[in-house]
Amino acid sequence: MDKNSVNRRSFLRISATAGAGALLIPGAAASGLNKAVETQKTKFPTRTLGRTGIELPVLSMGVMRADNPNVVRAAYNAGITHFDTAHGYQNGRNEEMLGNFFQDKPRDSFYIATKGKFEYPLRDTFEADYTALLDLSLSRLKMDYVDWFYTHALDSVEQITDERVIAQLKKFKAEGKIRHLGISTHALKPELIDAAVDAGVYDVVLLSYNFKLNNLKETDEAIARGVKAGVGFVAMKSMTGAREDAEGKKKVNSTACLKWVWQNENITTTIPGFSSFDELDECLAAVSDLKLTPDENEYLANLRNQEMLFCQRCGECEKQCKEHLPIPELMRAYMYAYGYRQSSLSHETMAELSLPQEICKSCTNCSVKCTSGFDVARKIAAIAPVRNVPVELLT
Repeated sequence: MDKNSVNRRSFLRISATAGAGALLIPGAAASGLNKAVETQKTKFPTRTLGRTGIELPVLSMGVMRADNPNVVRAAYNAGITHFDTAHGYQNGRNEEMLGNFFQDKPRDSFYIATKGKFEYPLRDTFEADYTALLDLSLSRLKMDYVDWFYTHALDSVEQITDERVIAQLKKFKAEGKIRHLGISTHALKPELIDAAVDAGVYDVVLLSYNFKLNNLKETDEAIARGVKAGVGFVAMKSMTGAREDAEGKKKVNSTACLKWVWQNENITTTIPGFSSFDELDECLAAVSDLKLTPDENEYLANLRNQEMLFCQRCGECEKQCKEHLPIPELMRAYMYAYGYRQSSLSHETMAELSLPQEICKSCTNCSVKCTSGFDVARKIAAIAPVRNVPVELLT
């Protein structure tokens, strides 16, 4: 790694502890350290988040995997202003960590997005349940409002356009609990973007977006239509599972992946899920020059048709599965364990699914043929046992 990267990392570690007071330099005032940090913030290119009018750095922080507030502090001190979490991340501890960190920070110095899932079809108690969910998130965050709130992990037009859902979201906004409304989706369906745009109430769409998308042209066209209508777009899953190979043994070039996303000026910002100083350092290095180099272009081109960890969620596997398993979600659980190296996220993902006690029990040979070449049966066999491990023993 070059000298500048080493210096940047040293700065991040210093800035992460600056808020604790003069612990590094005997006799130095905390305000002096904070002033030093202020002058060394990264100069980010910024883009406007649709009709919200909010200017955001092209790099934001997906906090999902982070459990160290000092990494959040380093990101904030480096100039990152948008932090993305969700009600369910780390069973609520993720929101609590952010609440503790930001409670003494000026409210206009950062933007918080959180997300909430709901069961569909809606229960009779949906309105009360969803209100309790948002109120608990706000309590954990120690905030009166979030800057934008996503209905989480939607995969159908019906969920997006449901009148009860929209009415409840409008109520939250009228009460001042949410500044802007949004949807998040992993489903890779351009029609979901169109539905969100046509609904007229959603200001932001958070979507999976990376160089591996099989339907990139259609997705880009839907995003362009959304931008024209004033909707802002935030990208996630930009690292395609964080590993180059299906076994999860070799780290992906995160700089190339991020820069690829930023080539689309209709994407306002990305939320890579860095959870360490080293990962943050790699993301910050990418911001120094958004243009892809010839080597980076060649690198991505070589990976484009290679099996990795990112599931295209085309749904063909579910049509073939005799047990009607939610295979895309199981592939996402596999990605969390073997790509992100966080089996606790795999456990969390599978706990939300209606899975039989013994997966694939009725099949002697798997009939599923994945369009991306995944060995579905092997991956399910590798990830299923995580369900039976106590959460406290997982990474």
